[in-house]
Amino acid sequence: MSLIPALDAVLRRATEDHGVPGLVALVADRSGVIYEGAAGVRSHGGSTAMTLDTILWFASMTKAITASAAMQLVEQGRLDLDAPAGTVLPELGRVQVRTGWAADGTPLLRAPQAPITLRNLLTHTCGFAYEFFHADVDRELTAAGKSGVVSGTFATMDRALVADPGREWHYGIGLDWAGRMVEAVSGLRLRDYCARHLFEPLGMHDVSFALNAEQLSRASAMHARLPDGSLRTIPFGIPPNAEVDMGGHALSGRLPDYLRFLRAILNGGVLDGNRVLKADTVALMRQNHIGSLTIPPLKTHLPQLTNDFTPFPGMACQWGLSFLINPEPVPGGRAAGSLTWAGLPNAYFWIDPASGVTAVIAAQILPFYDAKVAAALGEFEATLYRHR
Repeated sequence: MSLIPALDAVLRRATEDHGVPGLVALVADRSGVIYEGAAGVRSHGGSTAMTLDTILWFASMTKAITASAAMQLVEQGRLDLDAPAGTVLPELGRVQVRTGWAADGTPLLRAPQAPITLRNLLTHTCGFAYEFFHADVDRELTAAGKSGVVSGTFATMDRALVADPGREWHYGIGLDWAGRMVEAVSGLRLRDYCARHLFEPLGMHDVSFALNAEQLSRASAMHARLPDGSLRTIPFGIPPNAEVDMGGHALSGRLPDYLRFLRAILNGGVLDGNRVLKADTVALMRQNHIGSLTIPPLKTHLPQLTNDFTPFPGMACQWGLSFLINPEPVPGGRAAGSLTWAGLPNAYFWIDPASGVTAVIAAQILPFYDAKVAAALGEFEATLYRHR
């Protein structure tokens, strides 16, 4: 069996028993797209097919795009990776570290031992953490009456640090703050900056921080995996009038458009003759920027949103700007030095410069790291490399 029918079969097996309602997946090499596929339906129990034109929530796959926007401004000398970020956003100069809780339940706070930098924000070493992986952050937000991060409010970004900048790796809202730094120096809202400087030159015409009515008519439903393994559709959506264009999670769009971004990174910052990043900048983004810091297993605090997640168990992974890096080859799959990350509704990508290939596969199911989607991801990757 050749590559295309073999990958089609992976998607079909994942969806034909309704264990996964729908999947979209694409692969490209340096010469162009080599696979496009979709299987299943947009909504569990429905009949509308999942297609390449279906709109999906990218969630944290947004982070790499926001990082690229910030790195464009670093190239121009308008942002600095290692200058105190508070010189651009004074709020970041006032953030404090929470060391515990007083007897009356109020947080104990102190000044950080180092200023937050853009490099910290892009590498999750800034000290911010997500509430769904950190109980104390959830406690802080709940006590203050603040909504969670998906709300896109200024209030949800006003949270204490859980560690001093540069000392530990914690998955959190660093890229949301990086997006606000892009806004501060460009004078544009993040949606407008990305549209002008990334989406238009890369031909990503169906990607948005705020979906219009026509895009919403093509959107997949969001699904919840219940404890018994069954699925149900759930109401979900990024607030259409969010106060903040959250650079960490707020993009939605067609997966073929997202692949165009991945192809640009694979090709050193250029696609179809349109350069969005210098080759040296992309090379810098591919390097490890956390030194000897370790990426711990991510233990869920809010299991309705995410399962526990350990990327590449047994491997001491690294972090670039803003990608996870596997320093060892994955048996039967991607080469050492590949870049990857994922989005909450079980959306995954990787970029393998050594093998010259990039791929993305996405469902719309919560919680993250759904066992059935993860199995499809593993089979998809193994099938791809077996046929290369």
